Amino acid sequence: MNKYGLTAVKTVELLYLTKVTKPLDAWNTVSTEIFGAGTWSQRKGCPKNAFLGLCEAGLIRGINEGRCSENSGSQKNKNYAIEAVEILRSRPELVDDKHGLWRVVMNGVKKSHNSQMDVVLSLWNNNLIISE
Repeated sequence: MNKYGLTAVKTVELLYLTKVTKPLDAWNTVSTEIFGAGTWSQRKGCPKNAFLGLCEAGLIRGINEGRCSENSGSQKNKNYAIEAVEILRSRPELVDDKHGLWRVVMNGVKKSHNSQMDVVLSLWNNNLIISE
């Protein structure tokens, strides 16, 4: 699990265990702990918006569906993450192949993966995604 996957898993744990109720606030707390306050990696939008998109869609166990922040950022990253969950539901053999999963999500479009699949797969592999 890379650091963005770890951030996603620890963010869910923080939401479960503390009074932090907003997924964005929890993400910012955990990403600061892992990457350092204000660093490029801590502020990186693609994995954060993939995570927030999964929260908003109600796909993470124990986190209610609904708006996770005033502006969750990129709709594309949200959609990539949701699409990845849908693909994993029908093609679980991709659970250990983030590049293969990304290729299927992109459906032939040549675009570099930017940690969105690390978030999805880490949550999936830790049984934090609602898989049905």
